[in-house]
Amino acid sequence: MDKRKFQETFNSTEYNVDKQAKRMTHQGSESLLTSPVELILTIFDKLSDFTIICSVCQVCTRLNMIIDAYPRYQALITLDLFYNKITDAGVKYLTSALLNNTTLTTLDLGCNGIHDDGAHHLASALQNNRTLTTLNLENAEIGKSGIASLAGALEKNTTLTTLDLGQNDIQSVGAQCLSSALRTNKTLTTMILNNNFIGNVGAKCLADALQDNTALITLDLTENNINGEGAQHLACALRNNKTLTTLNLRHNNIKDLGAKHLSGALKNNTALTTLNLEGNAIGSLGAQHLSDGLKNNMTLTTLNLRNTDIGDSGAKSLSDALRNNNTLTELNLGSNRIENLGAQHLAGALQNNTSLMELDLTFTGIRDEGVELFVLALQENVVGNILF
Repeated sequence: MDKRKFQETFNSTEYNVDKQAKRMTHQGSESLLTSPVELILTIFDKLSDFTIICSVCQVCTRLNMIIDAYPRYQALITLDLFYNKITDAGVKYLTSALLNNTTLTTLDLGCNGIHDDGAHHLASALQNNRTLTTLNLENAEIGKSGIASLAGALEKNTTLTTLDLGQNDIQSVGAQCLSSALRTNKTLTTMILNNNFIGNVGAKCLADALQDNTALITLDLTENNINGEGAQHLACALRNNKTLTTLNLRHNNIKDLGAKHLSGALKNNTALTTLNLEGNAIGSLGAQHLSDGLKNNMTLTTLNLRNTDIGDSGAKSLSDALRNNNTLTELNLGSNRIENLGAQHLAGALQNNTSLMELDLTFTGIRDEGVELFVLALQENVVGNILF
């Protein structure tokens, strides 16, 4: 940002600075070199965080010295611009600032129409920025071209750890670009890709990357039109991956076949601790497959099977697994058609299980008689919380 634009920013009456400050700013850019530091700091206090980062830094050497010592700037590590109508033009100014900024660690641009052009600008900054660790681009109207640019930046960036690209238009082509980046990136630990239409092809691309990636810990693929085939690709990756701890597949369509593949992976995987399959109609057969995996798995602690249509039969299968499994601590079976028969099996398993701390049975068909069975089971079990 040059002196003229900075001066125009200060001259704006929207900041409501005092008369002395206004007189100073109307004298021309020379005043920036001679005005008292106290007066400049007074003006800084009237500016938004966005204006300070985009309009104040790199104007001139004197202002740089002042801003570097300005306590508010020193403490500015998070810039929240969520749903602020920031367009690709605004992002262009912001990314110019990111090239020199050394304080910002978190940037939230979610729900802004930055589009592909804005993503291109951000990618350029990410290649050189050395402080930003968290970037939220959720629902930012970014398409395949913008994702390709961001993926290219990830191959060079060495500081970003969390990237939220949820609710954009990545599709399988974008997933392929991100897959290439994950093969070389050594720092990204969390990638959120929910609602991006990546499908089975995209799932395969990401699964292939997980075979080589040793940094990613959390992968969110909620609502991505992934069925049993896509689950099979991911399961293959889980057999060899040693770092991914959380996999979110909520509201996909993996069904019992996908559950079967994931169950096979659970028998060999030694890293995954959280698996979310909520909203996948795996049915009782899928629950049976997962039960087989849980009997041999020693690392999974959280399993979400809410609204998966497992019924009493599925509850029985999972109960059999709970009798042998001693690592699962949270199990969500809510919004399933589990009635008193299923409750009988689960309550029986709890009498032997010593690891489960929370069991969610909300919005099921369990009635008073079933609840009484759990009351009796709790007399011999340390489950901390059962939700009905």
